[in-house]
Amino acid sequence: MKILVVEDEPAIAMGLRDDLRLEGFEVEVAGDGLTAERRAREGGFDLVLLDIMLPGKDGFAVCRSLREAGIATPIIALTAKTQEMDRVLGLEFGADDYVTKPFSPRELVARIRAVLRRTGPARAAGVEKLECGDLRVDFERFEAWRGSAKIDLTATEFRILQALAHQRHKVVSSKQLLEAVWGKDIYVSARVIYTHINNLRAKIEIDPARPSLIVGIRRVGYRFDA
Repeated sequence: MKILVVEDEPAIAMGLRDDLRLEGFEVEVAGDGLTAERRAREGGFDLVLLDIMLPGKDGFAVCRSLREAGIATPIIALTAKTQEMDRVLGLEFGADDYVTKPFSPRELVARIRAVLRRTGPARAAGVEKLECGDLRVDFERFEAWRGSAKIDLTATEFRILQALAHQRHKVVSSKQLLEAVWGKDIYVSARVIYTHINNLRAKIEIDPARPSLIVGIRRVGYRFDA
């Protein structure tokens, strides 16, 4: 597993590099947002450890740019800020998890492994492939197509779609969706779910303004109709 560590403080960056290498990870370090975005776009990483406060381009902007470009590599945001809004914004822009500084190496490695398990080839939900009209999704290969056109979904969007497809024609509550996609040990607000659902609809629905696949049930959750 290869991790891109994005941290502008040299001492912290080298400490993270050494700790992760001791855990068996291959590590590359980037010291600013522009370099981090370029390297992440070039690919070859299994996860990006992304500090939020960066020179050149902050972590929120880097994360958003990568997701808009269809880069599905899992991202863990590192932030010294503890305000709830900062955490929510990080996840809305496409981060898969966040860790608040200061943190212990053991905690960080545990969160990294949890994200890698959660965003890796997905069998646990019981749905490996989905076909609905000309929409085809392979959850193991992280590939989605509408006819001959490839659809770029993030790892989180794949997990949301898989969780909904597993309960096809049944209402999945927001709480169930949170636990299936993010786990029980991370705080994610309903606003974050709403944002991801809207992004997913924009990519897979024929008419996102009148969704027919992902149907919202007011104050309850969402239902996948196919």
